[in-house]
Amino acid sequence: MRAQTVDVKESTGRTLCSTIFHAGGRKLLAKGHVMNEHDIQLLEAEGLRNVWVTELEEGEVGEDAAVSQASAEMGCGCLEIRLAAGGRANLFATEDCCVLVDQELLNQINYVSTLVIATSLNFSFARTGQRIATVKSTPFVVAQSRLEVIMHVLKEQGPILQARPVRDPYVAVLYSDPVQGEHARQLFEHFIRQRLERFSVISSFELSTIEEEDAVARSLHHLLRAKPTVVLVASTTAPAGPGDVIGRAMTRIGCHMERFLAPVEPGNLLLLGYYDEVPIVSAPGCFRSTKLNVVDLILPPTLARYRISASEVAALGHGGLLG
Repeated sequence: MRAQTVDVKESTGRTLCSTIFHAGGRKLLAKGHVMNEHDIQLLEAEGLRNVWVTELEEGEVGEDAAVSQASAEMGCGCLEIRLAAGGRANLFATEDCCVLVDQELLNQINYVSTLVIATSLNFSFARTGQRIATVKSTPFVVAQSRLEVIMHVLKEQGPILQARPVRDPYVAVLYSDPVQGEHARQLFEHFIRQRLERFSVISSFELSTIEEEDAVARSLHHLLRAKPTVVLVASTTAPAGPGDVIGRAMTRIGCHMERFLAPVEPGNLLLLGYYDEVPIVSAPGCFRSTKLNVVDLILPPTLARYRISASEVAALGHGGLLG
């Protein structure tokens, strides 16, 4: 990059090295702005005759071009890219969605340091219009060779980020208690409703049952016939693992038991299984209040119909201390 002072009339297409202010202190043009004919007229009207600009040399790419290329490859799903001043591109959700992030690939790109990318947390819920990532370049120029390395990695291994839309999810809830299922409903229904409202969702199907293996299995089968997006099991008892009543009932109807125990507090006793592609989530104690817990971490991806793996549950330990 070569910086030089040039006549305003000769600055078209060149990049400003510094911000230009009006005599009264108001900003006219920002550092990094690429000059055009309108800008020249503006500066001449302000009495400016010379400006300090940069000029790209061979093997260099302008900051705006660099972030435009990288942002176009780094994300997918329901998002849009908006360029901002100073070599920055912001990614915004165009629908309510769950943000999925490839942490290893994000680290790999950020290690290069020519471009840096910041994202929302993996599995986080984002509302329409919310910024979910930003890409920032080194000032003014990027070495073309480094940008090519980044683009190659993104094309081969990307995307880093997916905005997976949450569209018309159907949530089923099974309330269970060893004596009377309605007791569990009375305890938990209000809190479950409030929790789901955080994601602009309501429960579509609800049942109450005595916590016995046969009864729980029948109730789960009944709920699953409605083809819900996710089934939440709100039990008044804590499981001892897949061998407890809830776990045995899930196994009995043909569930694949994905994971028991989560490195999250509150919410260690998470039991996650799948009936075909429908997740069934048991998290005793997590429905007794609206306090942030493991259910809040796994609801966004399940509502977006993303299949959470055992390894992804295990990865929740970093940041899993919620309170």
